[in-house]
Order: sequence, then C-alpha cells, then structure tokens
Amino acid sequence: MSANPQWDVSRALGVARLFHLVCGVRDACVTPFLTLYLRQLGLAAPWVGILMGSKLLVAACWSPFCAFLAKSCQKRRAFLVGSLLGSAGASLLMVLVPPLDGDVLHGSCNKSSGMTARVLPPGATLTGTIPSPRDSASTHPAGLPSRPVGRKLKGQEASDFTVGPGESEQETLEGLRLVSSPEGARTAPHTLQPFTSGVKADPWEGASEAGAEAALLLPQEAVLGRPASASEAKGEALSLELSEGLQWTFLLALGFIVSWELLAAPLEQVASDSLYEYLDFVDASDRYGSLGLWRLLGMAAGVCGIAAFMGRLDCFLMTSGPRGVVCFYGYALVSTLALLVSTTFPVPTYQQQEPGYKTIKALSLLGGDPHLFLLALTVLLVGVVTSTVQNFLFWHMEDHGSSELVMGFSVALSLLGEILLYPLKTMLLRKLSRVGAVGLGLGCLAGQLLYYSFLWSWWSVLPIQILSAISHGVLWWAVEASAEDLATPGMERPLSTMFRGHFHRGGCSLGSFVGGFLAMRFSLVVLYRTCCVGLLLWLAVFLSIQPRLPQERKINYSKLLAVDSSDTSDSEPGSERDWLVKAMKEEPSDRRS
Repeated sequence: MSANPQWDVSRALGVARLFHLVCGVRDACVTPFLTLYLRQLGLAAPWVGILMGSKLLVAACWSPFCAFLAKSCQKRRAFLVGSLLGSAGASLLMVLVPPLDGDVLHGSCNKSSGMTARVLPPGATLTGTIPSPRDSASTHPAGLPSRPVGRKLKGQEASDFTVGPGESEQETLEGLRLVSSPEGARTAPHTLQPFTSGVKADPWEGASEAGAEAALLLPQEAVLGRPASASEAKGEALSLELSEGLQWTFLLALGFIVSWELLAAPLEQVASDSLYEYLDFVDASDRYGSLGLWRLLGMAAGVCGIAAFMGRLDCFLMTSGPRGVVCFYGYALVSTLALLVSTTFPVPTYQQQEPGYKTIKALSLLGGDPHLFLLALTVLLVGVVTSTVQNFLFWHMEDHGSSELVMGFSVALSLLGEILLYPLKTMLLRKLSRVGAVGLGLGCLAGQLLYYSFLWSWWSVLPIQILSAISHGVLWWAVEASAEDLATPGMERPLSTMFRGHFHRGGCSLGSFVGGFLAMRFSLVVLYRTCCVGLLLWLAVFLSIQPRLPQERKINYSKLLAVDSSDTSDSEPGSERDWLVKAMKEEPSDRRS
C-alpha cells in the first residue's frame, strides 16, 4: 500500500506535520494581537467585543457547513486552496481601516513627536483633576483605548510640572480643565510642560513611554473618557451612539473581519476531516491525535516571532497609523507558504459511504444523555470565560506597561507548557479520572482569572501562564475522553467536533458580546473577578451534580478482546477467574473515570 503514493502514510504524516506547523505560525501572526490592533484604531471595548463576537459566531456556523459542502462535492483541495488564498487577501484589507483619530501618529517612527497622540471617544469631555499614577492603573476601565496611564517614569512624579512666569497655582489648575473642542485639544499641551530632564529611558518600555508622558498631562476623567458629573456620564460618556467617524471605522472593520472569517473558517475543519479520513482508511487513525502538537509549536514560534518584528518593521510598512500592521502582512506571507504545502496535503479521493447528518445525531445524543448535556454546558461556560482573556488580557497588560514582545512570550509559555505536559496525558487522565480532570481544569482557570485581576507590572503575568497547560490542555483532554466514552459507536469524533466548534466558539461569541459592555461599564479587574466567581460556582454545581447522575453499565469490548489468556483458562475453578465476570466488575470504575 505504501508503494502507491496516494496511500504513502509516512509521507502523508510528514506533510500534515508541516502543514499544521505553518498554519500555527499563520494563526499566531494575527489572532492574539487583533483586539490590540482594534484598540489602537480607537474602538472602545463594546465595539471590539461586537467585532470579535461576530467573528467567532461566523466561524461556529460557517465552518461545519463548508466542511459538509466540501465533502459532498469532493472539492476539499479546492476549499483548502481557496481558503488560504482568500484569507491572505482579506487580511490585508484590515490595513485600510482608518483610525478613529486621523491624526494619530506612530509613536516609535515619528521621532519629532515627543508624545503619542491619544484617541478619545467622540463627545467625551476632558475635565477633572490629576490622578495619582497608582490609582489610575488600578481603576482604568477598558471602555477607552489608550496607552498605559499607571506607569511612573523614573525620576518623575505626576505633579512635576513647570509653571510659566506669572502663573499662579490656581491658573495652573484652571489650565488643566480641557474641553473636547479641537482648539482646546491643540492648546492644552502648551499650558503645562512636563518636567522630563534627567529621565532615564527603560528599554522594556520602548515607545509606550511617550504615551505615559502624555497620560500625565491629562486628568483622570480625560484619560478614562468620563465627564465630570453623573448626569453627563449617563447621557454622554456611557451613551453608545455612533458618531460619523466611529461609525465609519466600526462598519469597515466589521465588514472586513466578517469577510475575512468567511474565507478563513473552512480551512481548519476541512483539513482535519480530510486527514482523519485518509488515516482512518489505512488504519492509522491512532496517529492523528498527536498532530495537534505541531500546530501548538507553530503558534508558539509565530507569536514570539511576529511580536519581535512588530516594533521594527511597522516603521517600514507604515509611517503613520496604529501599530500592528506587520501582523497582517506576516499573516498573508505565511498563508502563501501554507498554500504551497496544501498542494500536497493528503486528501482521500474515494467516495465516503457515510451519512451526512452526524451533527443532528450528535445533538440528539446530548438530549438523551445527562452526562453529555452537563459537559456541553461546561464547555459553553468555559468559552464565555476564556473570551475575556483572549479579547482583553493584552489590554490589561498594556495598561501595566507590557510590550508586544512580553505579550507574545506569555502566550508562548502557555503553549509550550501544554506541549511538555502532553506525554503525561494518559497517566493524568487515569489518576485524576475524567470528572477530576475537568474539575482541576476549571479550578486552574478560575485561579488564572483571579491572578489577572491583581497584575502589578509588565512581567507579573508570566508566572501564571504555565497553568494554561492544565486549564486548557488537561481540561480539553478530559472533555474529549469523556465524549469518546459516552458517545455511541461512530459518533466520537462528531461529538468532539461539536464541543469545540459549536459550544466553545458559541460561548466565546456570547462572552465577547457581553464582556465588552461589562468592561466599559465597570473595569477589566471587576470583569475578571466576576468570571472567577462564576466559574467557581459552576465548579461546585458540576461536582455536586455529577455523582447523582445515573451511571450506565457498558461493556468495554476492546478490553475484553485484549484480556490475558491466563485469565480465560477453563482449568482454574471459581467465577472470579472468568473473563466476562471480571470485565463487568471492572467496568464501573472505568465508567466513572
């Protein structure tokens, strides 16, 4: 069979590993930094949440339909090539989205500018008093895209302003009351000048130091985008009416992101189905599970690489505008490499004689099995909670002075931890049991969220990232193992695909829609602590309900076939040595695990 190149398993696995590696690099170029780019465009948290929620909702609904269509029409390779080529072109459209503030400057490229321009919501009144840097860092809401405001520059305090000759302290405070008119915005920096002599630059802060200097010139209400009075806050700052500029930026971003996702979504599931059927036809499906590690490895390398080039190449690609355009150019470039690999990707050419309604059958299993229904609710809630991390963790890190390189390194740590833990997968699931592994994953995820709410510096997020190997890796291993045990024959993979594609992405979409408004109304600190409390409550409910569910006795036939011949000897008396009785006695313990 290996003589026929169509069924060369070694070659197919090699191409599949390379394809997963390149696709991992491709996804890591944009996915982690997309919300950060949208923030730099001037979009507040609610609008970013709507954009990300729409993107995930399209992926959850469109990807299974394209996979079914590609299989029915026997056009899987055409879908792979079209998805890679179309998504590469659609990603470049994001560079054309105009920032909310057309005069925003690229801080690291514009050497003549001493500070980074700040983007404020339309109609926001800039008035108030100067906050202390420590207070502003802990209470900064995510409703406003801004540079870090809570970082104290070395040798400089928030009150180090030089007052011009003849100006009293009262005049100085009056000069701090800015208005949102263009005249006030242009004349305000000339009223007070920051005292910056002797300030030593921090190599870790980079271009964000200029943004911190500008933040010291603005009062807290100016930075946070809040009016002075409560009545103004109700009718002005918290109103979500789209101005003309915001409407144009938001609608363009929404159209480009949805179009981009429509083209990119079919790739993962079409490639996954094609490879699994190829290996299953040659009885090598047991080698399919470890291929996901190559995608994780590619993502770890890609997120660090694109973060390292982001601050250096942006100046050559675009001298004005928001940072991060190199992400989209990198995505398009790596998509071209993946396009070359996809021409040799293993695609079965035979007509698969299987029903095409397995998704409906998988849904019927959820309604008839309380274990699966409880597991589906858990996956949905995990998606809601993890969306707050995927969407706004980099915002929270940026507010504490983290650079893009630190952000990328934090993601790489979590991915490498999951890769290193993979060899212990079988042992962990056997020692902890399925329910115990799910509970451990939920507990570690709750601990991460609580830790994120107490970040105090740019590096403080790094130690907790190693827990992602448990909160993501072990949790999903337990979910997939439970789905495999509870599913009927032939429904294991459709059920696992439904958990990841429909319930998890649907939960992420719902969490994105709601999380953005909560982050604007309160803050990211409150959002993370609320998610932590909600996750702990669900963990208590999950652990209390699971033992009370009915336990079905099923015989593991593969275990019966693998029984040792010494246990089946007829010469040994007693029913305890009977292989059938022994297997049935051992089954309940395996069922609970």
